[in-house]
Amino acid sequence: MALLDIVLVPDTRLKTKCEPVGEITPAIRKLAEDMLETMYDAPGIGLAAPQVGILKRLIVLDVADEDAPRKPLVMVNPEITWASEETRTYQEGCLSIPEIYGDVTRPEKIKVRYGDLDGGAHEIEADGLLATCIQHEIDHIEGVLFIDHMSSLKRSMILRKMTKLKRETTRPGKSA
Repeated sequence: MALLDIVLVPDTRLKTKCEPVGEITPAIRKLAEDMLETMYDAPGIGLAAPQVGILKRLIVLDVADEDAPRKPLVMVNPEITWASEETRTYQEGCLSIPEIYGDVTRPEKIKVRYGDLDGGAHEIEADGLLATCIQHEIDHIEGVLFIDHMSSLKRSMILRKMTKLKRETTRPGKSA
């Protein structure tokens, strides 16, 4: 396994709708393993392939408590098939937008259909943090960021801050 570089806003790959994963190849399996290792190292609870520069419909997540055993979940070509009318607001963050958090309101419960790394098909119902995390990561493969759910003023402020930060860290003499 290997740690992957996490893409930061305003990288255009984060705003690109991803292509479906076709055949489950050894490269796709390795990508999923590397994404999990990268997510745990960051640390985070979810990561989508475009966040590591790969424009494929693949997400990984693990919302287990820090002191509990890991429960990694890999979703290939995930698709929300149902969402509740009831909503819930969570303060979300994102590994591609470090140190920025904001309240996002999403459906409280969802059903999601996805494939696994063995080619199997699954459908689960999720609520709470798991539902929020799945929706956040599926947004990524649709080219949507959590800040896109915020007011345009707040989003603009965040993007300006991130652009400035990226400029400062890529100046000559500084490490990226």
